[in-house]
Formats: sequence, C-alpha cells, structure tokens
Amino acid sequence: MLKLVLLVVPLCFDTFAVSAAIGLGGLAKRDRLRISLLFSAFETAMPILGLLMGRALGGAIGGVADGVAIAVLAALGVWMLIERDDVPAERIAGRHGIGLLALGLGVSLDELAMGFTIGLLGLSVWVAIVLIGVQAFLAAQLGLRVGRHLGETLRERAEQAAGIALLGLAILLLVEKLT
Repeated sequence: MLKLVLLVVPLCFDTFAVSAAIGLGGLAKRDRLRISLLFSAFETAMPILGLLMGRALGGAIGGVADGVAIAVLAALGVWMLIERDDVPAERIAGRHGIGLLALGLGVSLDELAMGFTIGLLGLSVWVAIVLIGVQAFLAAQLGLRVGRHLGETLRERAEQAAGIALLGLAILLLVEKLT
C-alpha cells in the first residue's frame, strides 16, 4: 500500500500546477467543479488503460517487469523535471471547449505512464484508481481556488517536485529490488 501511495501522490503536483494556471483569473464554483470533474475523469481513465497495458506486458516479460517499471518511473520523473510549457494553461483552456479537453488529456498522460508502472508492479488496480481519482479532484480544486494567488515559479516548482519524488521512488524500488 505504501508503494501505491508513493506512486500516486506525486501525480497531484502536475494537476495542481495546471489547475492553478487555469484559476489565475478566478472561477465560479460551478466552473471549478466542472473542471475538477473533467480532470478527475481523464486521470481515472488513463491509469486504467496504462494498468491494462502494464499487466499484459508484465505477464509477457515476466522477471524483468520490475526493472521495466523502475525505468518507466525514472523516465517519467526526468520528463516532469525537464518539461516546459510554452503556452500558459489558462490561455489553452479558455475554461470551455476543446482546449479544456486537450488540457485534460495532457495532464492525464502522466497517469497513463503511472498506470503502466502500477500494472507492471502488480499493485491493486481498484485502490490505485480510487486514489488517483481522489487526488486528481482534490488537487484540481485546490489549484483552481488558489491559482490567482500563486506565481508561475511556484507552479513550475510543483511539477519539478513531482519529478524528484518519482525519481526518488524509482531509486527506492531499485534498491529494494537489489537487496
């Protein structure tokens, strides 16, 4: 269960950062709820796809599944450290329409990779889905509410913190596997 929590918690930083960018100008309660539910839906669906892929691949590659999971986790951490958005999320989203759907898809790609990793590690599917859905909703709500009070630097630091946390977890899993 601890591994699962350590895998899921860093995901909220990315959701928080994107939500905070959308919330820069302030949002009505209804809009905050709609965006939070949209992000939660994407972030719950993507790990299911990733979990299915990870379980299937895990069964196919057998003993090296743990190593592949660690590599995917480390790669995701590095990607979150170096990823830079050129266009602010609040401009992409426009709070409605296709831009918001694209943003929901973009923010949930981390969850696809995480679901893949969870599947390779053979962790509980249902607990993972519930944890990911809850963290996505809460992180989106918090980000949308406090977005106008945060600066761009703080939002970028949240994404970097998530990358460091995932790299740390990959190292922890590697040490555990080697000992």
